[in-house]
Amino acid sequence: MNDLKEYLIPFVGLKIGKHQFDYQIDNTFFKNFDYDEYNAVSVKVDIVLEKKSTMLELDFKHKGTVNVPCDVSGEEFDLPIKGKLKLLVKFGDVFNDENEELLILPHGEFQVNVAQYIYESIILSVPLRRVHPGVKDGSLSDVIEKLESLSPKENKKEEQQNNDIDPRWENLKKLLTDK
Repeated sequence: MNDLKEYLIPFVGLKIGKHQFDYQIDNTFFKNFDYDEYNAVSVKVDIVLEKKSTMLELDFKHKGTVNVPCDVSGEEFDLPIKGKLKLLVKFGDVFNDENEELLILPHGEFQVNVAQYIYESIILSVPLRRVHPGVKDGSLSDVIEKLESLSPKENKKEEQQNNDIDPRWENLKKLLTDK
């Protein structure tokens, strides 16, 4: 986690008003969190810190691509992502980050670490189901045909056997209703 020092924003020397911070996120950022689900990452994160007399407002915006495997075909593709996050930083007696939109720092603090918030906002902007655009528009038809040829086929004989009920069961069912 020592590699994340660049994500510490010192706010003590900043004047009251808005301040811009930009970060370019790649795979090395996610290695610090032991997260390796993405093949390649290229995301630009813009943070606007608005310093006020009693609190800080942080507006996170990110936009870029993550290279992930398709859940349908297994083909790797660049998935475009974007997202926003708003964070209020107030000062109190003890550190508290239980609320996802409010961070409470002790009164003596002079910097805020934004790495965890960048990490979470990027992870949450990637959809659970990742489908290659070629699957949606049909340009990966050879992969789709191969998947369909490998899918299990229903056997009509098995269906008929399931529909034919053993006559002994029919007699047992009559006993239940003849009480």
